[in-house]
Amino acid sequence: MKLNAVCPISDRRVDENVTRFNALLTVLFLFAFVLTNQIVLILILAIDFAARGAKRPEYSPFAQLSIRLTGWLGIAPKMINGGPKFFAARIGFLFSVVILLANISGILWLQYTLAAVFALCALLEAAFAFCVACQIYPFFLNVTYLFSKTEKQSV
Repeated sequence: MKLNAVCPISDRRVDENVTRFNALLTVLFLFAFVLTNQIVLILILAIDFAARGAKRPEYSPFAQLSIRLTGWLGIAPKMINGGPKFFAARIGFLFSVVILLANISGILWLQYTLAAVFALCALLEAAFAFCVACQIYPFFLNVTYLFSKTEKQSV
């Protein structure tokens, strides 16, 4: 089993500058959540990541704001493969939902730990265009491959 950094490939392209602004907004919302414990901020993140993960940026408030910001600032688009960003959005949705559940369950240490990890990943994307999803994706592929191989053997 070979583990290489592989990104999911998509026929859709996205503007890297928009994704970096999305990440910055995510960091700001997570920071505000940690300071205020206002769960509505995580709910907004979950809705936003669900829209982006479903490849429907027209329903994403962050994507719409980021598109406007890049336009207002005159930043030229830098089109990249959208696959890693869609995968990352799905992971972001998962993080948001687990943070919501931890909050509802009163497991504060878990909600703050996840918020910190989530913010770190978003900060790496915003500041350095470093896609943590690209680093995780090969492991995801290998786990799904192992499960599918195990299922075929048990049949």
